[in-house]
Amino acid sequence: MTKDRGFDPETPHTGDDDFPELELSDEDILDAMQYIPGFLDISTADFREIYHYAHRHALERLFGRVRAGSLMRAGIEPLHPDTILQQAIAVMARQGLKSLPVVDAGNRVVGILTESDFLRRLQADTFLELLLRLVKDIGSFRHRCHETPVSEAMCAAPVTIGEDAGFFTIIKAFHRHDGRSMPVVDAGGLLRGLLLRKDFLDACHLENLL
Repeated sequence: MTKDRGFDPETPHTGDDDFPELELSDEDILDAMQYIPGFLDISTADFREIYHYAHRHALERLFGRVRAGSLMRAGIEPLHPDTILQQAIAVMARQGLKSLPVVDAGNRVVGILTESDFLRRLQADTFLELLLRLVKDIGSFRHRCHETPVSEAMCAAPVTIGEDAGFFTIIKAFHRHDGRSMPVVDAGGLLRGLLLRKDFLDACHLENLL
C-alpha cells in the first residue's frame, strides 16, 4: 500500500482542469468497501486516487469530442466600439442574445457587451429599476443611449476561447468569469462565433454544474 499523496477530504478535487469533483472521505470509502465481498488490500488513499483517475477517464470518454467550434453560434453580427448603445441594443435584441462580442475593423475581438454592462451604464441594477428610471427621467435615458458608444460600456479584454478548445478548456474558461457567453476566435484572434454557457451545458447535459 502507498501513503496518502496529499488529497484533502475536506476540499473538492479540481486538478489542473478546474473541473469540480466530489471528494471522498475515508468514511465514504470504508463504508463502500463493506459492500464488496472478500478482503480488499488497498488503502483509502489508493482507493481515492483510483477514483480520481477513473473520474477523469470517464469525462474524456464522454466529452472527448466536444469542441467549441462545433457548439458555438456562428454567423453572429458583432458590435463595434463606436456603435452607440441604442443601436447595440437593437442588434442584440434582433439576434435574441444577451451579450455580443465587440470587434475592431479587422474583426479582432476587443471587448464584449452584456445586458449587465448596459444596465450598469444606465445606473440600474435590474430591468425593473431601469423601468422606474425611465418613468422618472426619460430624457436622461435617451441621452445616454444616443450619446454613449459601446467602447464606454463594454468589458475590454474579455475571456475568449479557440475553435479547437475541448471540454476541459471550456470548463476552465467559463470558471474564469460569470458571463453567459464567450467569443470564439481563430488562431489569429479573429472572431468566429459565440459560445453560450447554456448551449455548452445543454450539449453536455451539465445544466447543474456551472
